[in-house]
Amino acid sequence: MSGKSDIKPITYLKNRTAELVREVNEEGRTVTITQNGEAKVVVMDVDTYDRWRSAMALLKALAQGEADVEAGRTVKQVEAFRRARKAIGRTARDG
Repeated sequence: MSGKSDIKPITYLKNRTAELVREVNEEGRTVTITQNGEAKVVVMDVDTYDRWRSAMALLKALAQGEADVEAGRTVKQVEAFRRARKAIGRTARDG
């Protein structure tokens, strides 16, 4: 598949599933599948999906942190590190 063919109709997926899976896996890119002219699903390899999930988790944590700051839910750095050391100690003791 060329760089221009990242959008495919569902019939392409139905007729060439094994080929599409091989190409997506080998090239590490995503392919959007359309149905009736509308984008419906995205096919991607597992490594790309794992990176996407990690990025989304990081963005979610950043958004939560920003919301906490805006709402005034903050503590001093000294207190944050004290809590972190305490949590690490519990984990080491319980683990």
